[in-house]
Amino acid sequence: MSNELLQAFQLLKSKQWVDLTHTFGPDSPHFQSFDAAQFETLFDHEQGFFAQSFKFAGQYGTHLDAPIHFVRNARYLEELDLKELVLPLVVIDKSAEAEANPDYTLEIEDILSFEAEHGEIEEGTFVALRTDWSKRWPSQEAFENKGADGNNHAPGWSVSALTFLFHERKIKAVGHETFDTDATIDFHKNGALIAEYYVLEQDTYQVELLKNLDLLPPKGAVIFNLVPKASKASGFPVRSFAILP
Repeated sequence: MSNELLQAFQLLKSKQWVDLTHTFGPDSPHFQSFDAAQFETLFDHEQGFFAQSFKFAGQYGTHLDAPIHFVRNARYLEELDLKELVLPLVVIDKSAEAEANPDYTLEIEDILSFEAEHGEIEEGTFVALRTDWSKRWPSQEAFENKGADGNNHAPGWSVSALTFLFHERKIKAVGHETFDTDATIDFHKNGALIAEYYVLEQDTYQVELLKNLDLLPPKGAVIFNLVPKASKASGFPVRSFAILP
């Protein structure tokens, strides 16, 4: 017996699936203000079964930030609707620019150039910024990329580009390969993560520390963001993956 849902399932299973999630552990790169993760064995097979304890910040490894992460009185992770977590995926490739300039910041002009080649970004999409920063995993030092000034140097989004995407293109969510939404040069200039605050102020979520964006097309894929439903959580490690067209 078959129906439209099962036919759609078979179609999805026939496509290529791409894992967008880093495997993380105590030695993985993490935001410098957080302690390293702690994994502990509680019981082993000699005791009858294998069980572990895990301790880490909610924003650890590839993770999803809920609005409450930065915005007071906003939604917790558990309040995100299931259909929000599955979205059409757009990937803007700025890996060459980020390699040439680790302080690279995506601007509106970059979005317009992308649209000139690939068509206008559709409403309700998840837009990912590809910088290939994920290829620096699993080195904390390479991820931070400290300069002679002692500051981190990593690419990110400008507030103007995000404003354009959310208000003019009416996208739903964003993701990137770095620790933060903001380029680190903007963080040091502004003294705050204003781009990250802006995204979460839109009553939506973002996914950080994505990988394998280089395996995805600019348009046509779908992203799934599967995340545990921890009570009153501001964020949590996520299993993100894409299905290619």
